[in-house]
Amino acid sequence: MTSAIAPAPTLRIGPLTLDAPVVLAPMAGITNTAFRRLCREYGAGLYVSEMITSRALVERNATTMRLITHHESETPRSIQLYGVDPATVENAVRVLVQEDRADHIDLNFGCPVPKVTRKGGGAALPWKLGLFRDIVSRAARAAEHVPLTVKMRKGIDGDHLTYLDAGRIAEDAGVAAVALHARTAAEFYSGQADWSAIAALKEAVTSVPVLGNGDIWSAEDARRMMAETGCDGVVVGRGCLGRPWLFGDLARELGTPAAVAGDPVDATLGFVAAAFRRHAQLLVEFFEDEGRGCRDIRKHVAWYFKGYPVGGETRAALATVSSLAEIDDLLSTLELDAAYPGAAAEGQRGRAGTPKRPALPDGWLQTRDLGAEASLTLADAELDHSGG
Repeated sequence: MTSAIAPAPTLRIGPLTLDAPVVLAPMAGITNTAFRRLCREYGAGLYVSEMITSRALVERNATTMRLITHHESETPRSIQLYGVDPATVENAVRVLVQEDRADHIDLNFGCPVPKVTRKGGGAALPWKLGLFRDIVSRAARAAEHVPLTVKMRKGIDGDHLTYLDAGRIAEDAGVAAVALHARTAAEFYSGQADWSAIAALKEAVTSVPVLGNGDIWSAEDARRMMAETGCDGVVVGRGCLGRPWLFGDLARELGTPAAVAGDPVDATLGFVAAAFRRHAQLLVEFFEDEGRGCRDIRKHVAWYFKGYPVGGETRAALATVSSLAEIDDLLSTLELDAAYPGAAAEGQRGRAGTPKRPALPDGWLQTRDLGAEASLTLADAELDHSGG
């Protein structure tokens, strides 16, 4: 049985006060400036960048420097870093702070992608407690006045859980909040998130906010997670794909009266089409290239129009557009006054897949200490690209 909770009017992450206890999860290839701006237009909270690789930032890779550039309307500015070498992560944090490029920095210890975990990074890294402590401690010191947070998973698999140890270490290191995706790396995005783990982390970490992530498809899901786990806020990923106005629903459900203006949306097909068109326009502005922006919007077509009466030929055409004019012509053929389809448009969206054995460095699970061989492996894990 769930217990009712009053709306949480604010969430404090260090010196930052959010009008709604809601965070947009970093998603590679999705949470660029265009999508963050769109989500912000509907709601309130903290909107985090795509994952940025520390090495690429320190080396001032051109693509990376573009990805960390925020639009003037984005406040607070939030960047997520990935790294495995304490010195490189520390230097990357120092770049962001000293060059005034971020108001919030998040460290990624939750990525389950094989190209990351097989090198000992992402969700695999907290297994090595000393390495995890060194990275977080040095990054927290380098962050100075900018709040630093960590996002992690439960662990590598059910037999190798790390989140409680990692949560306590991060708290002791001086982070401003910890966020937990309540799945293991082995679960990837499959099955149902284990919200009881969020409750356990909330009991273990008591001096900073604990944020919950996993299976939030609606504002009611967010309220239920907070009621069941006692967490201080929610992190939303796949639930907002093709539905950026979810942040308005969340702000109305959980935030202060000033968190968002207007009434709940009536998501007719016309409303969805307008949101899709706005997203495409913002992508064109972000890439400064109409063709590239329109190519990028193609992957969002199925998410936006899930459950709506949009024929196969139109969907296929939208998934091959190369100009805003093409988008306008196709959208004009839709039955724009079609009502919100209810359950057909709700529920899971984005990748799910099936559980899989995590890819790990040889001998990774034999000890929680970092040996010499593992150190050599980790040198290769400092990928020089971003967005993974």
